[in-house]
Amino acid sequence: MIRRGYYGEFGGAFIPEVLSATVDDLVEAFEKARNDPAFWKDYEDIMSTYSCRPTPLTLAENLTRHFGGARIYIKREDLNHTGAHKANNVMGQGLLVKRMGKTRVIAETGAGQHGVATATMAAKFGFRCTIYMGEVDVARQRPNVFWMERLGAEVIPVKEGTRILKDAINEALRDWVTNMDDTHYVLGTACGPHPFPEMVSYFQSIIGKEARVQILERENRLPSRIYACVGGGSNALGIFSGFFDDPVELVGAEAGGKGLESGHHASRLASTDGSVGVAQGYKTYFLQDSEGQMKETHSVAAGLDYVGVSPILSSLREEGRVRFEATTDQEVLDALSLTLRKEGLVPALESAHAFAQAFKEVSDLSEDELIIINQSGRGDKDIFTIADAFEDPTWRAFIQKKAEEYSA
Repeated sequence: MIRRGYYGEFGGAFIPEVLSATVDDLVEAFEKARNDPAFWKDYEDIMSTYSCRPTPLTLAENLTRHFGGARIYIKREDLNHTGAHKANNVMGQGLLVKRMGKTRVIAETGAGQHGVATATMAAKFGFRCTIYMGEVDVARQRPNVFWMERLGAEVIPVKEGTRILKDAINEALRDWVTNMDDTHYVLGTACGPHPFPEMVSYFQSIIGKEARVQILERENRLPSRIYACVGGGSNALGIFSGFFDDPVELVGAEAGGKGLESGHHASRLASTDGSVGVAQGYKTYFLQDSEGQMKETHSVAAGLDYVGVSPILSSLREEGRVRFEATTDQEVLDALSLTLRKEGLVPALESAHAFAQAFKEVSDLSEDELIIINQSGRGDKDIFTIADAFEDPTWRAFIQKKAEEYSA
């Protein structure tokens, strides 16, 4: 029996009774929009005129020569407006909010890219906007906080719990419960209660639709593998969706942090530390203890340290359709450095997980094969974290000088 909002045993809508009517209204609005060809046309129009769709598929010639294996292509979601794939989802949900007649949007954010995208969408459509962000992430992603506030959003630092993404989601859900009449929760990834996993995947599928057409136009054949980083799972599902029916291996790169054996990571599906549970409105794999309490996670990338993962990806893992691996912080920094020097591209730390996993495997493939890496975002937002990780002395001197100027 197929259960609505479930993917195998995962998914569902475990929500308080007070939210049931609001979620039912959202399901109805989404189904009507999805079945209306004019809605997708409006969506494509705004993504092409306001964002930068279709984003290019770039042949990484220098990296291909460096590794000597398969030809490496990069899907350039970093060229989307606001610098990441996040715009795909928020602009789609923004059109849906207009249809529903609501006037305020709220969102959670970790790395800040979803927050910036939501604030941008709110400015474009004229919505009031509140963003919840863990206090830890506010500190390490200050440039994105600056832009959210300049775009007119209220950014609320979350000081409870571990003060990262999962705690921001909790606060956003609390807000939604008390402001349902005029407020829509723009959930940023393919997690949470139904219909969010399905809805976010639907809007992000534009990545895979484009990539499939582009690689066939360029090479007249399909890639052997596609790599994407996996936090909640939106960018991975976006690009994977274009190839589900093809004989293409799909590889998700999770945050290996300081190593799986260290316990300081955020790998739910590639490690043995994840277990099935229910939290934040849905059933999936979480990093939790024997009593169901969520564990602390770690990643150099703020957008990958979420304690759960999309129920759709959990199901695909059980089916064996997607392979999941973990890449460490150091592997990610090495891959970022190599990509900078060889291609002049600046992947976000999240995206660099996909690059790192691909780099570990590409030499094992033949020169007749192709791979695609999804560059889900660009690394401008990570300049503080990256500079610290590389221990750049000139950057530290610059920051010290600025600090002295501000304190004078």
